Amino acid sequence: MSLPKTVTVNAKQIPQEAFDWYDEYAHGDIDRRTFLRRLTAIGLTAAAVSGGLLPNYAMAEQVSFNDEDITASYATFPSKDGLGEGRGYLVMPKVKEGMMAKKLPAVLVVHENRGLNPYIKDVARRLAKAGFIAFAPDILHTLGGYPGNDDEGRSMQSSLDKAKVETDFINAAYFLKNHELTTDKLGVVGFCFGGYVSNMLAARIPDTINAAVPYYGTPAESSIIKNIKAPLLLQFAELDKRVNASWPDYEVQLKSMKADYQAYVYKDANHGFHNDSTARYVETAAELSWERTLTFFNKHLA
Repeated sequence: MSLPKTVTVNAKQIPQEAFDWYDEYAHGDIDRRTFLRRLTAIGLTAAAVSGGLLPNYAMAEQVSFNDEDITASYATFPSKDGLGEGRGYLVMPKVKEGMMAKKLPAVLVVHENRGLNPYIKDVARRLAKAGFIAFAPDILHTLGGYPGNDDEGRSMQSSLDKAKVETDFINAAYFLKNHELTTDKLGVVGFCFGGYVSNMLAARIPDTINAAVPYYGTPAESSIIKNIKAPLLLQFAELDKRVNASWPDYEVQLKSMKADYQAYVYKDANHGFHNDSTARYVETAAELSWERTLTFFNKHLA
């Protein structure tokens, strides 16, 4: 099939191999030139698929930043042993007039491998709308913050020291756990790279994390999985070959230590199915997984 460059294809017209190649490109396994060459080989062009694969963040706002039920701001936290001062998007349920503020359970929101983009901010607002204090750090803060586009954000994030990146998220968790307005219950939810970080935090700081929801995330290092204490809700996409390949061994370890975990695989869904700014979004899977996430947090953090 040969398409003129002016044509944009929708998700249903994009063959599965294009989604797989995009996942490889987005995670640094192939470069942009290889990705585009493969598209050309099956009769597609970058112009044709850009509307289908690349994010449109205007579509990702489910909760407005000026929603009357929430208060959104930015907060910094110390991370001297990490990248330096950290910064993130802090969203709280708004205290109703005439009522006193009370401490609330908190959820750390961990972005993908491209910094704090509008979709992740919206996820934080959704959590605040549901009654949690949400904090979404931007690991690109020391480089000037999320640059406004995902390609540049991925490049910036890949330039950072991995150990210091992980330390920043650990310090973000400590910051949120010890915030004057939060209870002693802390959850974490993350997507893609953030899914890995969610698994990692549950293993690295088991006395800090009380519940973890990794979306299509790879496990922590095998040697520290045994440290996990928090219940886990693991969300997978059926068509996500890269991440799913790591699950069997991870599950063996979780079973051997009698961990409290639930795992769901969403049929016909690709990696990134929860992200409503891209064609990988699957509404039924996204909504069901999010309903399960909120139920899980309400159970374990309330």
